[in-house]
Amino acid sequence: MLASAQRLRRRDDFAVTLRTGRGARRGALVVHVLPANDDTERSARAGFVVSRAVGGAVERNLVRRRLRHLTRARLAELPPGTNVVVRALPAALRRPYGQLAADLDAALAAAHDRDRR
Repeated sequence: MLASAQRLRRRDDFAVTLRTGRGARRGALVVHVLPANDDTERSARAGFVVSRAVGGAVERNLVRRRLRHLTRARLAELPPGTNVVVRALPAALRRPYGQLAADLDAALAAAHDRDRR
């Protein structure tokens, strides 16, 4: 479970991150990363988008729980104030946990590298 300070909750936060953040697709995930634009003490935050295309409510919640667990460990490595939105594609349901972790790592690295350029 992510602490409340580490979660994106407001629609505006999601929209700004998706619109202006750097995105990268790897495997069954699309990740958008928006670095902080000021010197903030706020910790990195993450939000998740798991649509009905992934499956029913039980399947979507399973994918969301897996992604939350994987993302929690990676938020500490991101600079303070960074916003991350992780969008699961339908293939995420059938992905083994280890492969989902590899997809997340690759997508975060690709989005972060794009931001540096």
